[in-house]
Amino acid sequence: MKKKRQNATKQNQEPHPVGSLPTDVLFGILSLVPYKSLCRFKCVSKSWQALCSEPDIRKRCKRSSQTLSGFFFYNDDHGGFNFLNLSGRGPPLVDPSLPFLRGSYDRLEVKHCCGGLLLCKCWASRHEEDKYDYVVCNPMTWKWTVLPPLMVQHEEDGDLVSYEPMNIFLGFEAARPSRFTVFAPLAICDDEFSEIAIYSSKTRRWIAVQSDSTTLAANSECVFLNGTMHLPTDCASVLTIDTKGEDWGEFYMPDRMPCSGSNKVSIGQSQGRLHAWQIYKDEEFDDDSHLYVWVLEDYASGKWRELGEGITVSELFGREPGEDDFSYTGLAIHPDSNCIFLTDEEEMTLSYDMESKKVNVISSCQGFQNALPYKPCFAKWKWSPDGH
Repeated sequence: MKKKRQNATKQNQEPHPVGSLPTDVLFGILSLVPYKSLCRFKCVSKSWQALCSEPDIRKRCKRSSQTLSGFFFYNDDHGGFNFLNLSGRGPPLVDPSLPFLRGSYDRLEVKHCCGGLLLCKCWASRHEEDKYDYVVCNPMTWKWTVLPPLMVQHEEDGDLVSYEPMNIFLGFEAARPSRFTVFAPLAICDDEFSEIAIYSSKTRRWIAVQSDSTTLAANSECVFLNGTMHLPTDCASVLTIDTKGEDWGEFYMPDRMPCSGSNKVSIGQSQGRLHAWQIYKDEEFDDDSHLYVWVLEDYASGKWRELGEGITVSELFGREPGEDDFSYTGLAIHPDSNCIFLTDEEEMTLSYDMESKKVNVISSCQGFQNALPYKPCFAKWKWSPDGH
């Protein structure tokens, strides 16, 4: 009996996990950490387990913006669609097979990823190529909804016209979890368009808005930032459009960006600002690939500031400059830091922190040139009546 009392006394005297920090301050701090980290903190001790199990903390943590957790990518040698944790270790955070869709669809392709949601093209039967749905889903919560067919009203006669989009992009921000927007440039020829179809989850219908004739940059990424879609064009500019199709804009890429040949220009968002980067191979100078990175400082003037000037890419991969034949690609930029992700498309994918100059290898898999960076979202979303 005496021993039990001693154990009980020790339990009662177990120190608070973070000393005398006020409860509201502590809750505020923990609500900002990634949800996966919060779950790990529960393993520290009984007091940490009790603290991290508080319903208010878990609720606020799930609603808060999470950080980059990994990449979706296609690799036939690894079973098709895959997910790699950012750490490069452990079981995938997300099941890349998207099992919650498999009961309704026999085949699917992930077309775009934004804000923690996926935009998928899904076929009920792999033998009926022309019968498919576009589905928006959250792989963390298994919530999903089917978009209506892309049909817009013709201005001249009022008839509904059906379209098959060449490109389709998703716009979603976890800070506004009650709605998402889908943008589909209606192609005239190849990637040239003069009209964009926009779907709003709020109105649950498509509208079409006119634009000047524009051609998207080949294999270009888009960025949805501050309620605006950013689309790179083949004229070394970025076209912007809001979710209602009412506010259009355009500004040019950085002046020093050598947009030519196979030197692909990419854009992304980090720390709430638009970034652009390019890996440029100057065959006349040193026949080596160099990385250039810029951040947009002002939309009105189109002013860019250079972050990384002529970083020799082969050195980041531990190779001698000018002595390799690898084709390097800039995958993405970290949403919360000046860290960029690069791949040689064959042997290695790594991250490079432009401030600390630290290089970290995250994968040796092939198929990373079209990888999709993924930032999980646990926020509640008001799904449409036909959602799941």
